[in-house]
Formats: sequence, C-alpha cells, structure tokens
Amino acid sequence: MGNGSSIESSKTIFLDINGKEEKIVFSRHCSSRDIHELIATIAAVNRHSTISIKDENGAHISLSPTMPANNQGCPYKVFIKEPNEPQGDSEAFQTVLTQVTEQINRVFKMEELKSELSTRLTTLEKRLEIEGLKVVEIEKCKRDISDIKDQIWNAQKKYTDNSMSDEKKISLKRDVPTYPKYTLSQETVDYVKQPTFDIWHWEPNEMLSLLEHMYHELGLVHEFNMNPITLKRWLLCVQENYRNNPFHNFRHCFCVTQMMYGMIQLCTLWDFVSREDLGILMTAAVCHDLDHPGYNNTYQINARTELAIRYNDISPLENHHCAVAFQIISNPECNIFANVDKDTFKRVRAGITMLILATDMARHAEIMESFKDKFNKGFNFKNKEHLDTLKMVLIKCCDISNEVRPMEVSEPWVDCLLEEYFNQSDREKSEGLPVAPFMDREKVTKPTAQIGFIKFVLIPMFETAANLFPQIDDVMVRPLREAKDRYEEMKSLEDNLKE
Repeated sequence: MGNGSSIESSKTIFLDINGKEEKIVFSRHCSSRDIHELIATIAAVNRHSTISIKDENGAHISLSPTMPANNQGCPYKVFIKEPNEPQGDSEAFQTVLTQVTEQINRVFKMEELKSELSTRLTTLEKRLEIEGLKVVEIEKCKRDISDIKDQIWNAQKKYTDNSMSDEKKISLKRDVPTYPKYTLSQETVDYVKQPTFDIWHWEPNEMLSLLEHMYHELGLVHEFNMNPITLKRWLLCVQENYRNNPFHNFRHCFCVTQMMYGMIQLCTLWDFVSREDLGILMTAAVCHDLDHPGYNNTYQINARTELAIRYNDISPLENHHCAVAFQIISNPECNIFANVDKDTFKRVRAGITMLILATDMARHAEIMESFKDKFNKGFNFKNKEHLDTLKMVLIKCCDISNEVRPMEVSEPWVDCLLEEYFNQSDREKSEGLPVAPFMDREKVTKPTAQIGFIKFVLIPMFETAANLFPQIDDVMVRPLREAKDRYEEMKSLEDNLKE
C-alpha cells in the first residue's frame, strides 16, 4: 500500500442518482458502511437498502474508501433496491417461536436446547423479580434475556443445518456465482499484501473478490488449471459453510488467508517452495475452520459430542474441518482441482489435511520442537520433511496472527474471542463440565487473556520463523512485543484501580 503520506486525506466521487448528478466527499479512514449510508441519505432511501454502483462501461465498482476516483463527466451510476417492510417485533417473535417449536419435533437434540434455554430464561427472570438487583445488574439480566431469545431465533436455522448430513449441508450453496466482479484499485492490490491490512472494512462479497484475486495473482489458477467459474463457486460454498460465530467465522477465514498471502509476499516464498505448495498453503488457510461450531475440542471431548465420538477424541474439530473441505471439493461444480492428475491431487489432499490438522493447539509444542530441531541441524528446502514442518509453522502463525496487526485491527478480535470463550464456559457450567480459567468470564480480562499468550506462544513462534526468514522480525515480531507491552500497561492500570 506504501506510505500513509502518499494517500490523500479525502476522496471526491461523482454519482448519478436517479438521473441527478451528485458529488460525495469522504475520508480514506471511513468504512464501506459509512459510504453506503451517505449515499442512502442523499437518495432519501432506507439505510438498509441494497446499493451498488457501476462505471460507464457497466463494471461494478467496490463501494469502499479505495474505489477508483472519477470525474464529473463520467459519474458512477447508482442502483438502489429498497428492503421489504419488516414484520413488527411482536409478530416476528411469535413467528420465530412457532418455527422453533416445529423444529424441536424434528431436529436432533432440539429438546435439550429448548430445556436449557427455558431454564436459563426462567432463572434470569426470577432474578429480576425476586432478588431486587441493582440497576446495572438488572440491565445486564435484560441483555442476557434478549441474547437467549436471539439464540432461539438462530436455533431454527442452525439446528436445521446441523441435523443434515454433510453431503446435504454443502449442497445448500448458491448454484451460480452471484457476487459481482469488483474493480480493485492498485492501492487495494498493494495493501492486501501487507500484514497490517485492515480486515474490518470489507463486506463479504469484497472479501470473496480479494480471495479470488489472490489465487490469480499467485498463479494458482494457472498452476492447477482451475476453471475461474469453479473457483468462484468454491469460494461461495466455503463462505456458506462458515457459521456465524463471534470469532470462528468467514471473516476469520479471510483474515488467516490474507495473512498467509502477506507472509508469502514478505518472504518471497515462491523462491523456496513450489507453486503447488503455495496452493496447498492458501487452500488450507481458506478451509482451516470450516463449519466450526463455536465450541473447542475440550468441550467436544468433555461433552462427548458426535464429533468427538466420530474422531475418537483426536483433534475432532480439525478432522471435521478437513472432512467438510473435501466434501465441498468432491462436488464437481466446486472442485477447483478437477483438472489435475491423480498423483497431484493425492499430494494436494495430503498436504491440505496435514496443515489443517496442524492448527490444533494441542500439537503446538510437538510441531515447534520439530521445526527447531531441523533448523538447528541445518534447514534444507529440498527435504520434504523439512518443508512440511515449515508449512505447518506458517499456517500456525497465520491462524493466531491477529496481534501482529495494528491495535485498532487486532483488539476487536480479542473481544470476539472472549465472547466465544464466555459462551462456551457458560454452557460448560450449565452442563456441569470442567471450565478452563482463561474462558471464565468471572476470572479473565482482556490483558490477562493476552499477555501470557503473546509472551509464551506468539513471540517465541514468530521468532523461530524469523530465524529462517529474518524479515519477519521487524514486520511481525516487533508489533508482537509492542502489543505485549501495551497489554501489560493496561493490566497495571487495572491493578492500580483495584487498589
């Protein structure tokens, strides 16, 4: 992306809205949503309307701060589709309850969910009526009740999907690619190569277009003779098989894949590994958390879930992510490796499986010790065993790399992760299962959650990688040390307030 000083502080775009020429000016620091709402205001339409813009040639333009500038003689045409009138809150809630009741009679384990949610709801309501809680506590209880009602709403969709076989589930993809081809500015093309890339400013369709661009730019479409339409379908199907969890969602998938792309660029990895290996690294990053349920391996094993039983308590989630990944690829319409020979596909499948299984943090010490041993004896890029270990370290780095990014990008991820942790610990308490201290909302804070993780996991891992690629030290290790110092200062302030 280059230096920040090379980018103008504001941008002017000329638009044609319903035949009337308009001019908008916005800061490069604003979000796509800000621009969307600005245009909605000018057009006097609902801010939830679907808005798209095209240039004079009919090409879709990304609605983002990095959209190409135009002039008054060539305004972008604005297309607006207003949303349908929503139901009233009361009617919508009654409809949801009716749908959930119907699903309970058909879907596996829905009775347990209903009982659990009803018990929690009753408990919270009694607390409100009987215990005479303080105003702040009452508001918290009300929020909890609202969250539970939202869970009932989401359960209808989630458990319908969960009750299906994997084969049926992945067939719910859109039949044809529906996201438009965005015109990526040179600024965006350069920026997406940087580890500092801000992943929060991009809509899902824009993330899909950026992922597609990465595959083309790295030469993977040519290397594997991919059909470009199949690549689009595959990305769409992958997106639809990431659940809407607080942390383990499609944006996390994009975040990890973009960091892998950035590390490939930073280390000029194509000078050391084959194009086939680059494809394995990128595809494993895209698929590494497919269909993550939002509850980790410890919960799966302690709760004796179907996944834990199926995979004999051995990396149940990672095994599941692999299985879903290749069930998607087994669909001819989504098989991006359909045009490679059997031996190549066998290598690709083994490589992707190896890397996704390596993301289980239970194997962290084993993988890092193996890499250090190979480095100390003299790392050999022509040795398959050495290369495999390096690739496992790279995907591990990318999977937990949020703190490498600037604070304004990384810190919201901590909130998302803690929300997912607290959801799990609350469920473990209600089911009488062991609760990890780092997941307990009554014991953990943001700084205490991050300091040890950065100090004892992230910094040593990235320092080890930097032994092989020294450029990692300044670009990635230094920000990690700064993040550790920042959280230690935050913890010190919290401790002083307690005193």
